[in-house]
Amino acid sequence: QVQLVESGGGLVQAGGSLRLSCAASGRSFSDYHMGWFRQRPGRERELLATVTWSGSETVYLDPVKGRFTISRDNAKNTLYLQMNSLKPEDTAVYYCAADRMVISSRGATYWGQGTQVTVSS
Repeated sequence: QVQLVESGGGLVQAGGSLRLSCAASGRSFSDYHMGWFRQRPGRERELLATVTWSGSETVYLDPVKGRFTISRDNAKNTLYLQMNSLKPEDTAVYYCAADRMVISSRGATYWGQGTQVTVSS
């Protein structure tokens, strides 16, 4: 199995940027497809972006297309989410996730503990 730890969350003004990181340990990071989810207050968890094990293919959901970028560094066992042009509605707890299968909105097998992102207006 793989253990995941997110970092990089915090408070930022609208229009600003943050980069989230997700450090993986345990089994080989490159064995897993990866994704970022978030859960906004009072809402269900939603998938934001996914990347295949090699990093060659990425998928973005509509709320973050053109603003967020998912990437991974298999040599550093780390997943990233670069978030630009942040909006107050991006305020949420952000989770990284891993799975041997392609990740979908249904979820994933392994999860981090989450990192809070708060965007002020």
